[in-house]
Amino acid sequence: MDSSRDSLTDRASASVSSLSSCDTTVKDDTKAAEAGAHATPDLEKGLQNLERKPLAELRYKDFNTYKRLCSLIIVGNLAATIIILTRAGIERNMPTLASLCIHMGAANTMVCSLIRSPIIINILFSLFSAIPRSAPLRLRRICCKVFHLGGVHSGTGTSALIWFIGFLISYTMSKPWENPRPAAVFGLALAVMVLLLSIVVVAIPGFRRRFHDTFELTHRFAGWATLVLFWALLFLHAYDEAVVGNTTSVTSFLVTFPTFWFLSVSTVAAIWPWTMLRKVDVTPEKLSAHATRLHLHHLPDMGFGQGLSLAKHPLKDWHSFAAFTDRFDTSTPGFSCLVSNAGNWTGSVIQGGPTQIWVRGIPVCGFGHVMKMFHRIIMVTTGSGIGPCLSFIGDENRPAMRVVWQTRSPLRTYGQRTVNLVKRLDQDPVILDTDVLGRVDMLPLIRDMAKEFEAEAVCVISNPRLTARLVFELESTGIPAYGPIFDS
Repeated sequence: MDSSRDSLTDRASASVSSLSSCDTTVKDDTKAAEAGAHATPDLEKGLQNLERKPLAELRYKDFNTYKRLCSLIIVGNLAATIIILTRAGIERNMPTLASLCIHMGAANTMVCSLIRSPIIINILFSLFSAIPRSAPLRLRRICCKVFHLGGVHSGTGTSALIWFIGFLISYTMSKPWENPRPAAVFGLALAVMVLLLSIVVVAIPGFRRRFHDTFELTHRFAGWATLVLFWALLFLHAYDEAVVGNTTSVTSFLVTFPTFWFLSVSTVAAIWPWTMLRKVDVTPEKLSAHATRLHLHHLPDMGFGQGLSLAKHPLKDWHSFAAFTDRFDTSTPGFSCLVSNAGNWTGSVIQGGPTQIWVRGIPVCGFGHVMKMFHRIIMVTTGSGIGPCLSFIGDENRPAMRVVWQTRSPLRTYGQRTVNLVKRLDQDPVILDTDVLGRVDMLPLIRDMAKEFEAEAVCVISNPRLTARLVFELESTGIPAYGPIFDS
């Protein structure tokens, strides 16, 4: 293993040297083929001989921080359900139980909406990343996992569905059916439940990965429809309870009904990003047939570890990109995003070279934003994952870092300027050209580098499968590692 690792390191150094000394990438010639033939075995083979911590599969994969948060939310809601049922009585107080169920469903819907709000995300990331580097390392490593907050989104969304099922059951048992109003309330509640169920189903990881466009469109339009029908349900329920019951006015009923306020906050959270929808000019810089760099100028710059959502049509698929400042290699104020060919949308952007594009909301902190709480980190990436890494160049107070970048023909694919920007992060980056070396197992190299560099954390940005594998293998063997969640 050591000799293979030394061989890989030597050839990686040679690859980096070739990038430094020439303007063209290494051709796929006989020597390159020979080097690739002797490359370290594929990642999955290299993972087999590592000694892992006890219960590593459970702690870092099956029940990671994201899933713990999701489970905690659901279990907490189930506990609240049991308490409410115990105190209210299943048959004695069904109207009260129905009200409690709709309040809890609305409360979960509110949290589900807020936790995805750009303002809330930025506030949470700013608070957690404000922890000084002098704080205990264990505390910083825990706080760094704030980017797992998507678990709260999943947990509250699922819990809202559970509460609506409870509302349907309790409302059905609490109302006499001699007039059409209870039937209308029941129908609206059933429609909301079906919409919530569809959102939960398409968000199942396997479905989401395979049918991502369906997931995104269902999430958006079913979410909007849920809010509209929820408002209709609320007003009809208020009319039924207040006016027909001769107790008070609809307005008085609503302002004292918690669901009204929960739903109001949810609606504002859903609408606000769309009030900032606009079409902006973009300057495409085609780097190769595989990648392009989009230069945007509607904002003077982009903050550390931030990104934004882009779309060619405002009601179709949106794509999130990390952004990095243009000030180091262009004369025009602004920032850039790297786009690589990973599907129909990205392929059309590369080939079409749009001059205008839709943006929505405000720049949002990504998981890389919290990396600044560390003294020394290692950035591990593949392909266009180097784009999010470049977002670090805009902060002079960034951590000391080493960069490991595995990609195909870096100069030919991304250009000399991109390589020069990488060297602003790390003067001696390890750039693994897969046309020369083949696809190699980076894990031994990362482990050795983490030890030699005394890194406090490893940041992995790659495709979902490789990111999850590297993060798991590093964490399960005692090296703190972090990577994006890919849950949206």
